[in-house]
Amino acid sequence: MTKPKLAVWKFASCDGCQLSLLDAEDELLAVAGAIEIANFPEASREVLPGPYQLSLVEGSITTPHDAERIQAVRAESEFLVTIGACATAGGIQALRNWADVAEFTRSVYATPAFIDTLDTSTAIADHVTVDFELRGCPISKEQLLEVVNAFIYGRRPAIPEYSVCVECKRRGTTCVMVADGTPCLGPVTQAGCGAICPAYNRGCYGCFGPAESVNLEALLNEWRRLEVDEATMVRALRTYNAYAPEFRDASEKLEASL
Repeated sequence: MTKPKLAVWKFASCDGCQLSLLDAEDELLAVAGAIEIANFPEASREVLPGPYQLSLVEGSITTPHDAERIQAVRAESEFLVTIGACATAGGIQALRNWADVAEFTRSVYATPAFIDTLDTSTAIADHVTVDFELRGCPISKEQLLEVVNAFIYGRRPAIPEYSVCVECKRRGTTCVMVADGTPCLGPVTQAGCGAICPAYNRGCYGCFGPAESVNLEALLNEWRRLEVDEATMVRALRTYNAYAPEFRDASEKLEASL
């Protein structure tokens, strides 16, 4: 029986989400037994031709070349899954979307004319149809293995859409906002990290992006009660998932009030 082919693609990113798959180690061997890893430059120089039954895409679209290349990736992929904050929300590089990219280019590069870049950094789903999005910066290797396993067995991945607050409750972590008055994005952030930051008495930074049916206005009102100013709120929402629609809209509304 022919194994389904897996391809892993990189766009504008740090490679951290691809490394999450390599970090799976023993579990990766089991995956390799069920799927033919046909195109994964991070792991092997061997590249087999498509079409591919499953493509994992890391990174955002930041250049005209990438905007064309993702179309080709989509065309030769039966199922396409985006992995990580860059691929699902534009990543930290989406901060350019509120800035002057030409000025950045002049400041960084000796010959700006050689640089061919877009004014924006956008999610893969803004350019092609995506079959599933896996959030995180970086993604959880357990969740990634669940996605691959779900593909193998023809079912929908069992990835939670509830907030980090549920993870805090499950591990018995005291709420840092209630107990210490620490601003925290946990109530509006999707679970997946295991609530690491609150477990160490730090507020959640929103690494996994907006949870399902978030109420950002209610959270921001609580932050105001904690005497957090609007400019700080904007900065808090503009990190790894700054261009996720919920965080983007809330930060732009706050910025307009400054």
